[in-house]
Amino acid sequence: MIMIRAIVRPEKTNTILAELNSAGFPAVTKMDVVGRGKQRGVRVGEVVYDEIPKELLMLVVRDEDVEDVISIVTRYAKTGEKGAFGDGKIFVSPVEEAYTISSGAKGL
Repeated sequence: MIMIRAIVRPEKTNTILAELNSAGFPAVTKMDVVGRGKQRGVRVGEVVYDEIPKELLMLVVRDEDVEDVISIVTRYAKTGEKGAFGDGKIFVSPVEEAYTISSGAKGL
């Protein structure tokens, strides 16, 4: 099992979630987050915004589904603006075990 965490622009979230659902990945945790990337925020005139609103999408998938999920998130999170920063990041981590709380069942 693999956990995928994608930090994306808020305006892209609904499209990404719809595409993941259509592709058979309905189980997603979504959180509002703020942060900044390598560019250290956004400067507008004299003002620097270093807490940019984003959405964090988390899902756990089978190892063989990782590339499909990454492909969907990348395709639908990208703004297409040349040289644009702030489209987001995807982090991939192994998951050793998962349990369903209500039943105690192990696995996805």
